[in-house]
Amino acid sequence: MFRDDIGMRPVVPGAVSEIPRDVTGAVVVLVDDVLYTGRTVRAALEGLNAFGRPRAVQLAVLVDRGHRELPIRPDFVGKNMPTHPTDEVDVSADGVVVMNGVAR
Repeated sequence: MFRDDIGMRPVVPGAVSEIPRDVTGAVVVLVDDVLYTGRTVRAALEGLNAFGRPRAVQLAVLVDRGHRELPIRPDFVGKNMPTHPTDEVDVSADGVVVMNGVAR
């Protein structure tokens, strides 16, 4: 419930966030499938603070499509994929597909 777009789209109650240990002093690696505006990462960072204060937080993403709205940069990137803001990127075990654009 740390998202900033709750009023813009329906909220689907998810599972309760649970981290089995205190993260204070730990190096935490957040993993996301597609990095776009950076707002999901910001929400994850806020949520992480509820579990302690990590020594460091690193970000790994499968696809970085650009168009950042927040100053967030991943530490590990599987694929840089420039897209148009109206494109949709789908990541699955079969690969990466860009819809409304050209698949790369």
